[in-house]
Amino acid sequence: MSQESNPAPQPPDSTSKSPQTEKQTPEPAPKSPSEEKPERQFVQKSVQAFIQWSPLGGSGWLFVHFLLEQDWMLAIFMFPVTVVTAIWAAYTESFIARMREIYTDRGKQDADSLVKFMESLDRGLRWQLSGFEDKYLRCQANACRDYITEGFNQNFTPTLEEVFVPLELGDVHTMSLSPSLRQKDAEDIAAMQAQRDGLKIWDFLARMRKTPAYRRMVILAWGGYGKSTLLRHLTYTYCEKPKRARLRYQVPRLIPFLLYLRKWRDLLGQENAPNLAELITQHHIPQLPEGKRLTLPANWVENLLRRGDALVMLDGFDEVAEGQRQQISEWISRQMEDYPKSVFFLTSRPGGYKDYSAATKPQTSLFVKPFNSDQRQRFIEQWYFYRELYARAGRNTPEVKEEAIRKGTDLMQQIEQRSELKDMAQNPLLLNMIATFHYSYPGNELPRKRTELYKAICQLQLGDRPLARQINLLLPAKESQEVLQSVALEMVHQNRPILPQNELMVLIETHLKSLDDDVQPAAFLEEVVKVSELLVEREPEEYEFAHLSFQNYLAAVQIKKLGQESLLFQHFGDSWWRETILLYAAQVNPTNLIREACNNGSREAVSLAYDCWRETTRKVDSNLTAELQSLAEQLQLLRYRDLERYLQNGEWEKADQETYRLMILTVGKEEGQWFSEEELLNFPCEELRKIDGLWVEYSNGRFGFSVQKKIYLECGGIPDGKYYEEAWERFCDRVGWAKRKGKYILSSGFIFNTSAPKGHLPGSGSGGVYLTFFRDGEEEVWEVKAGRSAKVERSSSSEFGLRRAFFSSSLASRLVKCNI
Repeated sequence: MSQESNPAPQPPDSTSKSPQTEKQTPEPAPKSPSEEKPERQFVQKSVQAFIQWSPLGGSGWLFVHFLLEQDWMLAIFMFPVTVVTAIWAAYTESFIARMREIYTDRGKQDADSLVKFMESLDRGLRWQLSGFEDKYLRCQANACRDYITEGFNQNFTPTLEEVFVPLELGDVHTMSLSPSLRQKDAEDIAAMQAQRDGLKIWDFLARMRKTPAYRRMVILAWGGYGKSTLLRHLTYTYCEKPKRARLRYQVPRLIPFLLYLRKWRDLLGQENAPNLAELITQHHIPQLPEGKRLTLPANWVENLLRRGDALVMLDGFDEVAEGQRQQISEWISRQMEDYPKSVFFLTSRPGGYKDYSAATKPQTSLFVKPFNSDQRQRFIEQWYFYRELYARAGRNTPEVKEEAIRKGTDLMQQIEQRSELKDMAQNPLLLNMIATFHYSYPGNELPRKRTELYKAICQLQLGDRPLARQINLLLPAKESQEVLQSVALEMVHQNRPILPQNELMVLIETHLKSLDDDVQPAAFLEEVVKVSELLVEREPEEYEFAHLSFQNYLAAVQIKKLGQESLLFQHFGDSWWRETILLYAAQVNPTNLIREACNNGSREAVSLAYDCWRETTRKVDSNLTAELQSLAEQLQLLRYRDLERYLQNGEWEKADQETYRLMILTVGKEEGQWFSEEELLNFPCEELRKIDGLWVEYSNGRFGFSVQKKIYLECGGIPDGKYYEEAWERFCDRVGWAKRKGKYILSSGFIFNTSAPKGHLPGSGSGGVYLTFFRDGEEEVWEVKAGRSAKVERSSSSEFGLRRAFFSSSLASRLVKCNI
């Protein structure tokens, strides 16, 4: 009997069937689609369509329903389901075809693609719903929240935003040669260069998309001028207040990564160094506060870097050991090449950055400007307000404001009335230290020199403050400082700003044994970190001084204590010894040190000798002045030997450039920077007299600043640093600087021989060196300083002529006062 005639069919059971039965009831062969009846084909297509689209009807209706009801969370959760059903509907036919053994390969491929897509969609949705980006930003913000740059404000750690004063950046230069710059980049750089007001870092970020040269920048300044604090401010703002940053500063949305090169230099110096994405993923993020608890989505950092959504800040190239700088600079350049869309900021001291040897350098360099009077006042007001507020447990009462204003006003008046304090207060770190001293020792005279200030802070941290808090230290303040001095000197020897705990313990133990004391190294280290804050644990089991300047000062004190001045003679050309040598010279009679530097004769040694001499003559006892003055003539001969040689040989263009170099170093700036009006009005008379005398002598009276001053006054100019248009135009006509009304010659128009009009040279010192080249038949004018260039629009050349006018007027005023 066949199965069709069985009145009670049973479930299929392979074990109950015999081979005979299977023979008797063979399955009919499947018909091809062409053999099936039209009615059957219609039914199959209808069923297939129903299978394809019925899931979408339910999920799609629910998705639309939730949107209309504004139930956003359920709509978000329903969206993946809707997407899945839509994909199912689109691809069902391929699956059916595959089951019918048609389009087999296509069905397999689509099925595999679907699985991969769904896995990717699942990961992406889980990452979005997990809020990972917000969690990372909170971790990175927490690492930058406190104002800890100086590290010595015991019981007073304001937040960065409470006391941060925006830094001004100036002397914008590009590192590219002029032909490689895009025209619109060069025009923007020229426009910014012409501005007289200070620029903020946000100005460059806002122009970044328009001017790609701003995507690769190096920020230069000597220690204590706030480079690291600036990067912390950027990081914190982008992490904590991203919408405010975008609206207020008109900057793009970026995810910040702040990396301290001193921390990773040994890792990056290895042959198998990680790339940037690996460094951030495997090392940086896990070491952020609560960073180990974050679960990173696959390739999150890599994708950010590739898309150009990352702001990568590399702090402290100068804190990389000299032997590692070539390798680290090459690593940085590789990352900039591998991730061309991302933004890279690098910070360094100028001396250290000279060792950046990789071919691909940051395209734009910026110098941090010293604090002006307004910035000093703003910092002091904020610092004292929050100092008084914290002292009263956060009670913001009228007496808090009144007391803060009273103390802040007193401090500001003392700074503005004393030139040596004003000089120090241009540096944010030293200003913070001055404020700390003023608060801690009310009524005491403020220190006159940097070394006195550092000495006072060390005494405050190791002696007076623990005593006031009734803390009995394991060692007296003097002996505690001696231990730190020995550690600091060894760290300078090794050019290492950070030491791991095991190495630090060995150094501490060695010095404790010399004191014949039974104090344990671990106990001493714990105490000096918690109480003095001069030595800090930035990372677990890694220690550094609160600021590199404290390391330099304590090393200098130790050299003086040991009588090892000869040690310094070996390091006149080493940039990381510079501050230690200057701080040592400020504590002793530096005549022998200056003499040895002069005998060395190198440009670096002579420049260092001049800085030591200048600092000492400004701020030492009068009985040393005569002795130091005996070295002044020898020092001047060495400083001006190149200028004299160029002038003697008639190499007028080289002499012109050397004049600028000598003048900018005289005011304590670096090549590539520019003069402020105050610097010109107070330029040292002896230096100005020497430069002018050489020009006048070797040009037979045709060239020199005194010649230019005489002509300027004859043209009706007034030597007060102000701009007088008619006098200036007449002066330019006389000395050959005018091309036509409102237009002034650039480098291509300078005449570097004695056929030039009287007073024509020097010229570079009065507004920069210029060159002209042609692109597509059009003339392009570029301003060049120290190998850096920026295009000057012909319509804007009067702006640079205006800069020359201020230079000439200010310098004429100084020449009159110096009787030159």
